[in-house]
Amino acid sequence: MSNYFRTALLLAALTAIFMVGGFLLAGPQGIIIALVVAAAINLFAWWNSGSAVLRYYQARELNDPTHPLYRIVAQLADRDGLPMPRVYIIDNPQPNAFATGRGPSNAAVAATSGLLKLMNEREVAGVMAHELAHVKNRDTLTMTITATIAGAISMLANFGLFFGGGNRNNPLGFIGVLLMAILAPLAAMLVQMAISRAREYEADRIGAEICGQPLWLASALGKIASAAQVIDNDQAEANPATAHMFIINPLHAHAVDGLFSTHPNTQNRISRLHKLAAEMGQTPPRPRPWG
Repeated sequence: MSNYFRTALLLAALTAIFMVGGFLLAGPQGIIIALVVAAAINLFAWWNSGSAVLRYYQARELNDPTHPLYRIVAQLADRDGLPMPRVYIIDNPQPNAFATGRGPSNAAVAATSGLLKLMNEREVAGVMAHELAHVKNRDTLTMTITATIAGAISMLANFGLFFGGGNRNNPLGFIGVLLMAILAPLAAMLVQMAISRAREYEADRIGAEICGQPLWLASALGKIASAAQVIDNDQAEANPATAHMFIINPLHAHAVDGLFSTHPNTQNRISRLHKLAAEMGQTPPRPRPWG
């Protein structure tokens, strides 16, 4: 399935969820209103792909060619023949990273300060190669649009809880409001899951090929996953609709975060990378003996 067709299916599914939510809250008139709002959101998400998410996380653009992160991204992009993306740093102690933008010509990659502090340069290169794989596959547009519309669906659900019950056009009364509040965000999350998991596996594979060292990414994934379980990402917790954009699920502070993960099992990802490394004639380093 091509990335363009996959994006179209995603937009259709999320728009349909938005319209059903409008119906449950305000009847037939709600469908029309939701359709207009969804169209505006889709256009906004496409045109501002990336910038809104970067602003939300207060990302700081990096323009210093001598900075290790900038240098690593430049080398990887040149190695694979990709346009140089904009490079950002997010002041956040949790190690993580994501890519965004409409496509390779206007893409951006972002890494947290926690990632740069915890990882060595090889592991940072593995992570950035993974993010460039998303850029190469044009996954970044899909990720940004998903985050924007899923967030809008969550806001619609919250709006329904406060105001929907008193709307005379609501065909199901308070039952409709409850259905909207519970089922709409759940459905949006399932759409994210269906696309995100396969996308992450593919980005792991292509990212490993870009940097030429699958074990660099495998090592980084293990460290990020462990750290993300104990270090909060407050901005992601406040807006879970953006969680699928990160290389590792940034959510852990709330019990419900793990119920519907948009990311594949980290150990499965690492195992696949080890298998790919073996196929390339690479072997993991042996643990050092004590003493």
